[in-house]
Amino acid sequence: MYKVIHDIQEFLSPLKLRRTSKICFFSGAGMSAESGIATFRDQGGLWEQHPVEEVATPQAWQRNRAKVLEFYNLRRRQLLQVKPNTAHKAIAELEQLFDVQVITQNIDDLHERAGSQRVLHLHGELRKARSTVNPDLVYPVEGGDLDEGDLCALGSQLRPHVVWFGEEVPAMIPAVKLVQSADLLVVIGSSLNVYPAAGLLQMVVDECPILLIDPGTPELVHGTKVYHFPVTATE
Repeated sequence: MYKVIHDIQEFLSPLKLRRTSKICFFSGAGMSAESGIATFRDQGGLWEQHPVEEVATPQAWQRNRAKVLEFYNLRRRQLLQVKPNTAHKAIAELEQLFDVQVITQNIDDLHERAGSQRVLHLHGELRKARSTVNPDLVYPVEGGDLDEGDLCALGSQLRPHVVWFGEEVPAMIPAVKLVQSADLLVVIGSSLNVYPAAGLLQMVVDECPILLIDPGTPELVHGTKVYHFPVTATE
């Protein structure tokens, strides 16, 4: 069951965190929403404007490559116009005090731009493209757009370097290892209803407390050390 807390000191003081303590942050769409990045699942979110089946599946890519590319081009242009918020910056600053690792469901690069050195993207990266014939060939998208005719070194069309619905999540294996080694797991801005990513919370060791930072009520997480701090990421 959750324990709802309103004083962060109440939560942190018994933990006795040290310089070698491993803090793993797990961030979701709510983290970047405060920077102005549109979310997917909220009312008026991206999935209401662009159905999943039309822009974020392998089938959509086969049906209408131009539409898929334009959807991600629009998102990339938006990303280039926003900046990391104080929550992104605070996490980066904690690297001076602790062993910090970030796992994010977000495909933006705001954690990196804030200064975080170790960021694992579960669902890919918006500012990268990859080969459609060899997924190991990954390239930065230097400008704002990725267009038809942009090819990899093998001569094949480049696609967004993101995980579409129906595709495997290759980063899950290293993500599981990170949460299993954590002394503290901090979840920020995630509804915890996107799987398999949300399943990471079931992988923590019994001694590792979980702190949920979200103004809403995330999906129930089973465990005796789950604490909900009901505020936004920047708060």
